[in-house]
Amino acid sequence: MATNTKIALVTGGSRGLGKNMALAIAKKGINIILTYNSKKDEAEATVKEIENLGQKAVAIQLNVSKSNTFDSFLAEIQTALKDSFDTDKFDFLINNAGIGIHKPYIDTTEADFDELSNIQFKGPFFLTQKALNNMNDGGAIVNISTGLARFSFPGYAAYAAMKGAMETLTKYQAKELGARKIKVNIVAPGAIETDFGHGAVRDNEQLNQHIASLTALGRVGLPDDIGGVVAFLCTEDARWINAQRIEVSGGMNL
Repeated sequence: MATNTKIALVTGGSRGLGKNMALAIAKKGINIILTYNSKKDEAEATVKEIENLGQKAVAIQLNVSKSNTFDSFLAEIQTALKDSFDTDKFDFLINNAGIGIHKPYIDTTEADFDELSNIQFKGPFFLTQKALNNMNDGGAIVNISTGLARFSFPGYAAYAAMKGAMETLTKYQAKELGARKIKVNIVAPGAIETDFGHGAVRDNEQLNQHIASLTALGRVGLPDDIGGVVAFLCTEDARWINAQRIEVSGGMNL
């Protein structure tokens, strides 16, 4: 394989939307480093799927809520880049890893808030900052937001607030990393059928139908609706897209 093949790091790339993103990026001819939090077997299965597409892939454990582990994680990335890809830098960073906590604002605890902040905002803020030393100029960062940062759906006050913070951060990153020709955009999925939030959108028929009724295209989103958009942002065709919030929701709550 040509040594000039580009490499994407996808956090939370072993399952759900992250897995879909990793596979879609691999289909663009890009090699993959994906992270998993606890389920190594799922991560290894995703690596195999990527290899079956003809790309190289490795999986490395990462808990994005623990920023004090980022230096050792990036040391592992350096080793993987050298051993598996015969290079020393990667090109694309997809800040996908995350969780959802669904609670009314009035019941959200400080522990809930801190957990969401660490995973959804502080984690990607400092992981990206530290990873810049490991990234090539001219690459791209894709952050992940949510439609809930544009419209409100009771029970997601803290989660959506963190994503709103990521949307603002995206613009600052794009401005400050422009000198390195690194593009930074943020993709905001609408409601998607995955195991996210205990699979509520997928498994609760009433909720599923309600969301479909709010969506111009008349259905709930699927993982395949999202991965290709993230992959596109890692291609030369997207070279002039920068500092944008791209909502991928089928036209929800218009």
